[in-house]
Amino acid sequence: MLRVIEKTGHAMSETSDQTITDPFYRALLERDGRYDGIVYYGVTTTGIVCRASCPARKPRPENTRLFLDLEAALSAGYRPCKRCRPEGIAPADETVGKVIAACRTIAADLHARPDWSEVAASISLSERRLRDLFQEILNISPGQFAAALRHARLKEALADGERVTDAIYTAGYGSPSRVYESAGKRLGMTPGAFQKGGAGEAISFAVADTPVGQMLVAGTERGICALLFGEAAGPLRDRLKADFPAAKIVSDDGRMADWCRALKDYLEGAAHWPLLPVDVRATAFQAKVWEALRKIPAGQTVSYAELAKRIGKPGAARAVGTACANNQAALVIPCHRVVPKAGGIGGYRWSPERKRYLIDLETEA
Repeated sequence: MLRVIEKTGHAMSETSDQTITDPFYRALLERDGRYDGIVYYGVTTTGIVCRASCPARKPRPENTRLFLDLEAALSAGYRPCKRCRPEGIAPADETVGKVIAACRTIAADLHARPDWSEVAASISLSERRLRDLFQEILNISPGQFAAALRHARLKEALADGERVTDAIYTAGYGSPSRVYESAGKRLGMTPGAFQKGGAGEAISFAVADTPVGQMLVAGTERGICALLFGEAAGPLRDRLKADFPAAKIVSDDGRMADWCRALKDYLEGAAHWPLLPVDVRATAFQAKVWEALRKIPAGQTVSYAELAKRIGKPGAARAVGTACANNQAALVIPCHRVVPKAGGIGGYRWSPERKRYLIDLETEA
């Protein structure tokens, strides 16, 4: 079941589908070196500050604080990590330095609606080049960066015990309604519920070894809510908890046994792709994309442009690509069946190598 996220009387807008949920914490979980020197992570339980690519075990999201420069973290009392040595980071090249400068300009006044042409001019770039660099280096747009930064500041303010209304304005939101419209997607709950810990869902999960690495399958009584791939079980568990911060999450191999077996048999080439039940929250646009993905027959691929046409949104190929990238239920929502019109297999949240394996597996079946 695809559950569409909406606030009573206010369906999520199509443009909001292009917002990537918690890109900063995702970068930390994935040890994404592209964020090194651009953001730093303070760990409240240890008093240590790290770079995104730090090899140390990742902290829980509620125990992290985001900084845009190391000096701010040091002033707040954090000590540089001895493993990743964040003090040794230098911009890889001039373009990274320009992105860092742009990030700090955006962060300087989150209450204002940024004029992207002015932000770009401040670092001697065109607005288009600014947007291209953000996508190239951070894989998000300047607007998504600003939205994610407000979200991070809101969570920190709530965690510090600020009143909800005060926290909303501290974070740079213009009005409480802006926060509540997106609360289900970005916080996993309303701000008030977040501050109280949230009752959340009951989610069971299991981790299995497959030909393409470790696979975590998580679900509610209604269906699979997450299917994640990685090299080790620990980071996958951390990712699940980060994606469902308000949920009660328990390891339950028995409850997940049937789903895991069906998926393992498929990945090992011993069975066809299984059409399993899903229980994922989606915006209206994401729901259309993900439902269309489940209708693509195994062994076939379509382009992002073609999928956009199938859902009645010709010209929305980029938004379709973003919806595919935000799919956290790999395989059961088969976004690996979408490829670039120009050729090749394109990107894949779980690595191009896994995507190639899946396409070849289904083509040869």
